[in-house]
Amino acid sequence: MLQGKTIAFLVATEGIEQIELTEPWLAVERAGGTPRLISTEAGEVQAFNHLDRADRFKVDATVDEVSADDFDGLVLPGGVANPDALRLDEKAVRFARSFFDDGKPVAAICHAPWTLIEAGVVGDRAMTSWPSLRTDLTNAGASWVDQEVMVCANGPNKLITSRRPDDLKAFCQAAMDAFGA
Repeated sequence: MLQGKTIAFLVATEGIEQIELTEPWLAVERAGGTPRLISTEAGEVQAFNHLDRADRFKVDATVDEVSADDFDGLVLPGGVANPDALRLDEKAVRFARSFFDDGKPVAAICHAPWTLIEAGVVGDRAMTSWPSLRTDLTNAGASWVDQEVMVCANGPNKLITSRRPDDLKAFCQAAMDAFGA
């Protein structure tokens, strides 16, 4: 159970894979936690269903307004454009890295590990991702595995990673277990 726990969902202004945002969000709510949408800009963000525009979501706060101290864990949804934009935003990268500095669990799916590579936190970690990130993760010092979910506790925190939307059930379960611990 996540009663009394608040989980940050860090996204860019667009390019978020909608189901990779909404399914973990619902899992946090079902577990009794409070999800909060954090972005690089105030207002709304644009989600996508692969390459097609999907829904817009209201941002709860920007990375300028919060810190890891405000949260019990972090979810990084994928989509190609979302983590690509986040890794270019110094404040977003610093926010993601701060969860590792504080020893708090982080869950990243699909292309989201790009942000973690930029944050310099994947070395010596076992991870999975969308297959095209394999070389990027390996070059950054991670050990890449091809499985639906990977929970790595080799480091200051638990890191939960998954490959794709088809893995969301296992991803959400592993993330809720880590956030509830």
